[in-house]
Amino acid sequence: MSIETDAAPTPGSLAFPATGNLRGPLAFAIGCFLIWGLAYGLLDVLNKHFQETLSISQADSSWLQIAYFGAYLLLSLPAGALLHARGYKFGIVSGLSLTAVGALLFIPAAAAGSFLPFVGSMFVLAAGLCVLETSADTYVNVLGDPAKAAQRLNLAQSFNALGVFIGPMIGGAVFFSPATTEALGGATRSIQIVYGLIAVAVLIFAAVVWRARLPETGLSDHGESVWDDSQARPLSRQPHFIAGVVTQALYIGAQVGIGAYFINLVTHNWQGLTSQQGAFMLSLAAVGYLVGRFAATALLLRVAPRKLLTVYGLINVALTLVVVAGVDKLSPIALIAVFFFMSTMFATIFALGTTGLGANAKKASSLMVMAIGGGVLLPWPMGRIADLYGANYAFILPALCFAVVAWYGWKGSTLGQAKTAA
Repeated sequence: MSIETDAAPTPGSLAFPATGNLRGPLAFAIGCFLIWGLAYGLLDVLNKHFQETLSISQADSSWLQIAYFGAYLLLSLPAGALLHARGYKFGIVSGLSLTAVGALLFIPAAAAGSFLPFVGSMFVLAAGLCVLETSADTYVNVLGDPAKAAQRLNLAQSFNALGVFIGPMIGGAVFFSPATTEALGGATRSIQIVYGLIAVAVLIFAAVVWRARLPETGLSDHGESVWDDSQARPLSRQPHFIAGVVTQALYIGAQVGIGAYFINLVTHNWQGLTSQQGAFMLSLAAVGYLVGRFAATALLLRVAPRKLLTVYGLINVALTLVVVAGVDKLSPIALIAVFFFMSTMFATIFALGTTGLGANAKKASSLMVMAIGGGVLLPWPMGRIADLYGANYAFILPALCFAVVAWYGWKGSTLGQAKTAA
């Protein structure tokens, strides 16, 4: 792969060294992971916050998650096409700009004082994050030695986990602290200030990226076009891929549902625990997710991905059933542990599902990103179950999803593989 880093910089751009040093462009791409991790970390805190301040049910509050992941479901393929047509810098800057617009829309939404404008604002913000994630994921993957792509992605995703950790810390300190909320001018004003600052920071970062010199590489020199599947068997005839997309969608649904009702669960099953403390516990769970990612990376040097996915899936089935049991203090601890074992699932399902696809690998990757839209599947039914029967029973649905994940590691990821090899 040839990367042109020694051409003359364009006027007003920030030039990187002519020695092939790609740390600068990689740092910009990794910064994007931190941004959407922060946005996602705040999402689950807002869910509980709006239940309390707008007096909405748990099922109704799930529309925030539906709007967020619905954007991924609808826009992942258009985002891939935009990336292929206009390049990485345009995709990243477009995603950042649209994210900032969505954050700014929270200001009039908060002034309106009703829930629906927040749902619309979240959809716009998530649309920007979808474009950003599609661009940054692909850019990190191709920015350097292909043999080290997994290492780069793992590093970048660790910063995403860092953002997921920071989000609940900010939300808990601002939205669930009466003193801080009052100092900022009330619940409405606190939302406006937080998302206004996010918008300003994202716009500044977008301006810096726009002036930076990012090598446009990988769209043509990493194999066939994303949209060209003429040289490989159709994806519709790749059962391990189809099963992978379904499993990925269900896994994301479980992850999103767990995050959405985490605070509800821990405050319900830990006597005396406040919503603010629940938000901080969500940050602790995010630390477990981050540590789990590094631990899984080390384990994968010795354990086959299929076997690790199967074991982690079965462990999470057991842990979520402990959550369903509603044991005081034990159920919240079990739910925190779930995050550790979720940490490797997305990447492992992604890798197993896109194996052996030849020229269709990139198109398959776009569809795997689209499977993130599975986040719309569980929040509403989990919220409805929680409203009717209690928060604990809602976690039966994630347990079923983790059972599917375990099945995919054990059997689903090998479907059709013998025929493909032949």
